[in-house]
Amino acid sequence: MTASRTTFRIRALAAIGTVALAAGAGLTAASPAIASAPDPRPAASTPTARLTNLAHLDYLLDQTTPPATAGHTTYALDSQPTLTMPWVYADARPGNTFERVGGGPLDPATGHWGQGSYDSDDVSRAAVVYLRDWKQTGSASSREKAYELLRSTAYFQTTSGPDAGNVVLWMQPDGTLNPSPVPVELPNPSDSGNSYWLARTLWAYGEGYAAFKSTDPAFASFLQDRLQLGVRALERSTLASYGRYGVADGTRVPSWLIVGSAGASAEAVLGLAAYSKAAPHDRPARSALSELSEGIAAMGSSRSAAVAVQKWPYGAILPETKSRSQFHSWASQMPAALAEASVVLKKPSLLQPAVTDSVAFSSTLLTSTGPINGFSPAPTDTTQIAYGADSRLQSLLATADAAHSPGIEQLAGLMASWYFGNNTSGKPTYDPATGVTFDGVQPTGSVNTGSGAESTIHGLLSMIALDAHPRVSALAQSASTVVSRDGLSVVEAEKATATTGTVVTPTSASDGESQLSGGSELALDRGETATFAVPATASGGARHIDPVIAMPTGSAPVALWTGSTKRTPLGVTRATVGAQGVTPVPGALLPASLLLPLRGSATSVSVRALSGTTTVDALLVRPLVSRVVLSGAGDNRSELVQSTSLLPQRATIGSRGSTVRTYDDKGRLKQTLTGERSIYLPAGGFAVATR
Repeated sequence: MTASRTTFRIRALAAIGTVALAAGAGLTAASPAIASAPDPRPAASTPTARLTNLAHLDYLLDQTTPPATAGHTTYALDSQPTLTMPWVYADARPGNTFERVGGGPLDPATGHWGQGSYDSDDVSRAAVVYLRDWKQTGSASSREKAYELLRSTAYFQTTSGPDAGNVVLWMQPDGTLNPSPVPVELPNPSDSGNSYWLARTLWAYGEGYAAFKSTDPAFASFLQDRLQLGVRALERSTLASYGRYGVADGTRVPSWLIVGSAGASAEAVLGLAAYSKAAPHDRPARSALSELSEGIAAMGSSRSAAVAVQKWPYGAILPETKSRSQFHSWASQMPAALAEASVVLKKPSLLQPAVTDSVAFSSTLLTSTGPINGFSPAPTDTTQIAYGADSRLQSLLATADAAHSPGIEQLAGLMASWYFGNNTSGKPTYDPATGVTFDGVQPTGSVNTGSGAESTIHGLLSMIALDAHPRVSALAQSASTVVSRDGLSVVEAEKATATTGTVVTPTSASDGESQLSGGSELALDRGETATFAVPATASGGARHIDPVIAMPTGSAPVALWTGSTKRTPLGVTRATVGAQGVTPVPGALLPASLLLPLRGSATSVSVRALSGTTTVDALLVRPLVSRVVLSGAGDNRSELVQSTSLLPQRATIGSRGSTVRTYDDKGRLKQTLTGERSIYLPAGGFAVATR
């Protein structure tokens, strides 16, 4: 499985050449290169007529002529032997330049990288960028680049033998395929099984077929043949398990998701939905769409946002079947996939998990961490990248469109503000003057000023979406500065203010399915106690206390949790999970839910182990009313308040000149007011104030 190439890239030394980069540059010469760039540090963004700028992605594109390789060919290869692809990475260099870089170590003698210079993950997604830009603007240049990138995407796909339909991941600068890269990525060889890169290939084929069906029927027919080849590969492997369920620490999970991932499957669904809309009578493709969508929906909640937000994972559609404890924003287009599939298949039931994820979980992200890389289950990887921000934005927009929800559309605008300064660095991560999207923001707030293919692609997919949604774009650009946040926070158990328990620090904080948030945990044997200082909310309101506990298989340690006076019971935890099943290790690290919230005046929480050993990683502290306040140029001000309660909650929101809109837990508009107002938030609902 590959995750986000931006997050897990392996840096390498580069052979250096030089080419000039002009705005709107075309294809460049082969080999790693340094290019003149306008400035790798975006200035503060101001609204422009159009945000999408393809110049940097154009610069990343290169050409190669691959040698004859058994089982690999593409459309018109005899007459058009050259392929077009983006380099996988681009590092910022002194003098306002970028250097195109491959993956893994470089062998100067051969010019080959340990992995390669191009990967099918990025080739296919770059094709989607140009397809969508062509569809939106009618650009002949984007049409041509989409055509070339789709041809290149097809070359990576194996056409014969037992692995037919699967996809090789890496290619060297000279066009040599590298099915077994260093470092190794699974499956190995990369076309020996279904994969993320097969899913993304289907995404590109599906949107490509829909776009070229009427303008170039011969090419569209080729894309259709290749999509059908990919679907047959799914049928032999992933979808052969359709209808079967596995177990993950006692919870039933679908066995027919691509590499056990709802995230990977979602990207295949995006392509299959676009294709099935254009080719509604292709039964195998439509069945694949339906089956994958059903599996994705099974990883989410069919309950309302008000109910789902009460406990972990707070309404999120979880991305991986092998962990009940993890969520990552990258490759989290599950709501988008379900929204698109619900429309094409005319299955409204698929939309409910998408709405719940959008209202409950995206609001939780907005009022606390933003689109971070990882909850495990505490927010352990607070790196932020464009792939995560775009996945969340695309999901909100698709769900808003399918559900006809103005509230979810407003959440999309707030999520998109990540690109304009609403991130850990406080600075823009996308520059419309150059088309550069930075490679990410570190937990410390420092910015990775590289701009590789994945970041560039997802930044542009976001900008194309914003250009198609002017209201969302305007809100995003007017909410660039974080004034205040009052949402989910973490109290580390090992930092208890008083305890008779024992702090335990394992050799590794990660067990393959979860991770200790501070690297240590607190073990409480029967009769032992601990007290934790708990931060107050900005408004002095009540808080959910969700202890993150190591839950064993079989036994069930019991503990009593109380508020400040130790006479105010909050609840009892019985920490246990079912059979290990498909997960890496037995047991699970999961947040428990207490029966009652901690009242606003309380400043601490205590726990007493009643039986067995209760092992606590952290406390997740969640206000019943969470809030984020953002500002922008001039007098712009935006505010989101979210209810995590089953009961209506009073909240004050807005200021002079504000428009306040209140939504229920389906994102439906309930009330519109002006100025600073005291409102009742519907259970699980939210309100947005804009000025």
